[in-house]
Amino acid sequence: MTQKYIVFDIWSFYGHFKKPYTTTSPLTYSIPTRTALIGMVAAILGLEKGSYAGMFNRDEACLGLSIINPVKKVRISENFINTKLSMIKIHERTQIKIEFLKDPRYRVYFKHLDTKIHEGLKSLLEKHRCVYTPCMGLSENIANFDFIGEFDGKTVVDNKDWIHIKSVIPASMLRKDIIEFENDKEYFTEKIPVVMDNERNVKEYGEVMFERTGKSIKTSVGNFVALNNIDENIVMI
Repeated sequence: MTQKYIVFDIWSFYGHFKKPYTTTSPLTYSIPTRTALIGMVAAILGLEKGSYAGMFNRDEACLGLSIINPVKKVRISENFINTKLSMIKIHERTQIKIEFLKDPRYRVYFKHLDTKIHEGLKSLLEKHRCVYTPCMGLSENIANFDFIGEFDGKTVVDNKDWIHIKSVIPASMLRKDIIEFENDKEYFTEKIPVVMDNERNVKEYGEVMFERTGKSIKTSVGNFVALNNIDENIVMI
């Protein structure tokens, strides 16, 4: 089966996708979560917060992600004030170290069964326009984006051959004996949110595997999408 996939790159100087269990010294995920990617797409389309979670469920929206720039993290101290007080009463500030992604750049793969959403995003990306400014997790981490194109993607099922997967891979698709660990690659796994409701409550977490520098992972996943023209094999998160 062949379907159309929108492909675009997104990047910024810094990024932060907060791990919810970190408080006084916030840490960041190494990649945008599926929920964060939905937020970026919704911002470009101009969808209001709290209105779009149900529009991007897995039955209708396919989202994949690959790493372009190697994942790097830095810690930056920021001053926080108590905003519940009047500005004239504020005399103390709390300094907190926050972990940021440095020069993050990713490639996003997107398909939606709703033609209005799919074509609407494609049209805006082609013109390098957005309704709301997308960001890398935090509003101060303003992101830029570049439309790569719309490509035919052939869904391959019941695959038993060894292939190179360019995208992040859900761990549920992997077994230890179907990954060829190569010496020049750096493999990591993280548990990230993948489903969130309109109140921004996480309903489901999932573990993913990725190669830190953006290289492909040689494996034998059963189902994947082969994108024509750019010769990238991907799976959805």
